[in-house]
Amino acid sequence: MEHENQATLDIPPEANTAKDPVCGMTVAIKADGHRAAFDGETFHFCSETCQQKFKADPWFYASGRAARRKTAKKDNAQYTCPMHPEIIRDAPGACPICGMALEPMVPSDAPSEELTDFTRRMWISAAAAMPLVILTMGELVALPVRDWIGHQNASYLEFALATPIILWAALPFFRRGWDSVVNRSPNMWTLISLGVAAAYLYSIVATFLPGVFPEQYRMGHGVGTYFEAAVVIVTLVFVGQVLELRARERTGDAIRALLDLAPKTARRILPDGTEYDAPLENIMEGDHLRVRPGDAVPVDGTVIEGRSSLDESMLTGEPMPVGKGPGDAVTGATINKNGSLVIEAGNVGSDSVLAQIVTMVSNARRSRAPIQGLADRVSAVFVPTVVAVAVLAFGIWLIIGPEPALVFAMAAAVSVLIIACPCALGLATPISITTAAGRGAQAGVLIKDAEALERMADVDTLIVDKTGTLTMGKPKLTDTVSLGEMSEGDLLSLAAALERSSEHPLAEAIVEGAESLGSSRQEASDFAAVTGKGVHGTVGSRTVALGNAAMMTEMGLATAEADAKADTLRAEGKTAMFVAVDGLLAGIVAVADPIKDSTAQAIDALHSLGLHVIMATGDNERTARAVASKLGIDEVRAGVLPEDKKDLIDQMRREGHKIAMAGDGVNDAPALAAADVGIAMGTGADVAMESAGITLLGGDLMGIVRARKLARATLRNIKQNLFFAFAYNALGVPIAAGLLYPVTGLLLSPMIAAAAMSLSSVSVISNALRLRNVNFDIGTPNGKLK
Repeated sequence: MEHENQATLDIPPEANTAKDPVCGMTVAIKADGHRAAFDGETFHFCSETCQQKFKADPWFYASGRAARRKTAKKDNAQYTCPMHPEIIRDAPGACPICGMALEPMVPSDAPSEELTDFTRRMWISAAAAMPLVILTMGELVALPVRDWIGHQNASYLEFALATPIILWAALPFFRRGWDSVVNRSPNMWTLISLGVAAAYLYSIVATFLPGVFPEQYRMGHGVGTYFEAAVVIVTLVFVGQVLELRARERTGDAIRALLDLAPKTARRILPDGTEYDAPLENIMEGDHLRVRPGDAVPVDGTVIEGRSSLDESMLTGEPMPVGKGPGDAVTGATINKNGSLVIEAGNVGSDSVLAQIVTMVSNARRSRAPIQGLADRVSAVFVPTVVAVAVLAFGIWLIIGPEPALVFAMAAAVSVLIIACPCALGLATPISITTAAGRGAQAGVLIKDAEALERMADVDTLIVDKTGTLTMGKPKLTDTVSLGEMSEGDLLSLAAALERSSEHPLAEAIVEGAESLGSSRQEASDFAAVTGKGVHGTVGSRTVALGNAAMMTEMGLATAEADAKADTLRAEGKTAMFVAVDGLLAGIVAVADPIKDSTAQAIDALHSLGLHVIMATGDNERTARAVASKLGIDEVRAGVLPEDKKDLIDQMRREGHKIAMAGDGVNDAPALAAADVGIAMGTGADVAMESAGITLLGGDLMGIVRARKLARATLRNIKQNLFFAFAYNALGVPIAAGLLYPVTGLLLSPMIAAAAMSLSSVSVISNALRLRNVNFDIGTPNGKLK
């Protein structure tokens, strides 16, 4: 596709400008400028970047399609805080509430600037910490460096090594600590800044103004300093931050994996039959694309030529390939297994299913679970309490501590400030939600918000619709029964004419059945649908109605004589509908919707997970019970209207039940919104998905099994994290304050406190990352981790 003209251009004086086909800029034509030739025409560019884009897809730009491309405005990358999702910024930085590094709202492969910066500062701090530790503790390993160079000189050398670390390397700590004061939001950086500053300033006074200390502090080797403690604390905090940032990046692996599913190019077919690989961002709605065996489908679209089977497991979690042929919809990022397909591009860019999945997962990462409220309430008073404990410990040690009391008091106060980091407490919930949302997306379970995930763990009752949830959602016509002189063919022709105007799945089955049997085609007028009952209208000169017994009764027609025949059909799991013509009951049409292969196994699994399953359907009681008996469903509510489903949920919630509702139709939206957890089947209507907290891409009950296991594993993981954080601080702060010293003689070193503080956050993140291995196997209870 690329044709480069290397000949020297003869440029007439009057033609000294041209329009860049890539960016649209007007550029001056120069003999040495950027240019390329295609299809006998030379194009000029403002830069090498535009030139390279053109060479990658010359037909797209030369044909003018680029100018007509419908592109959604790209938002600049935005950043948010993992602990405070309400904080959104257009550039990286620190959270004004907790001081944590902001992270991209949608993870990318770009390296973290903060991770790079903190890693550099960590190594420089470590390089300074090593000689400082040798200077202060060398005697313990037969290296009396202080004796060799003199104790005062050693103090000056410590000052020289520590000052660049405190004033440069630790500068981000002090900035965040100061911001916490300005924003009146004390956080971990408040404590770290106070602790490091106290140790450093105390050491400066001890080095340069030792005379201000009482005589007992200047005996022997002079006043002790904490330069090495301050630098080691800074180093260990950087170690913890680097480990934490790396771990936090891994929580976005699932989203990055989803983004990587889409191929970078698509094989475009031109009107003349020519094929070539074009950049994916240049694909527009209506383009014809070839998907070869083994290739990923580049965009959402419709098959127009060829047959194959597609592996959709990466999006739905279902391992079985799905057959596709002309007219079938395909989803971007699924894998073509064997045959070659030609598809017409449909949804591209941000409108694609994959893009919507990524958006939903990203939104779930920023949502807050109710259990987070406990951590928020504790964090609000935590830092002021810790500062008070540090001041109290300093005062007590200064008054009653052994000599030199000031040294002990300083060590206790600094240790309390450093060890009591609230970061682990704040991370406990959001880091688990982030990881769980990504894991769910990989299994075809999309979490709209954290609240839905937490509530799903406590649900005790599941209400499911029948059509499209328990069944395939593709009913087929099975029977046509005439109750009078009208032939079955004429009866079916009238019913099909009426149903052509209906959007109900059963209507489509009747229409397709009539066409396959060769019934004459007729058109209806004055069509009207009665929600939950049926439809009526005029076909030719006849008034026709099709619906359930309630509709016939409303029309004043008795169905008693026809009920026996209808009940026989219903006992076989078929849906029987009455047909009235010109005010008389004329016949029955019946359709059956095959039960999904996985439904029975899923019902058993849901029972094992402690759920009471109720089927609520608009179908007749006998038909509903026939389906329920095959599947082992606990309870049946038949003949219910959409508002009845909502009333059922309201009633059961008043009785103390926690309800999950699964449905796929527009009529399910009110019930989905009323339930504690709404679960939309991904094959259903958009309004149902908007009303639901969880969406199942696979469209069957196995997704609910996965959602339940994921929810339980996530809630258990959050509780573990909160326990770690609470227990760590409950034990660490008193020990750091010196509570055990009178009994054991143990006083925690500030350096050990810094190491423990860093490890607390890392341990919480590491525990949350275990959610990436939630086992969804049917035989594994409660989302056990592998």
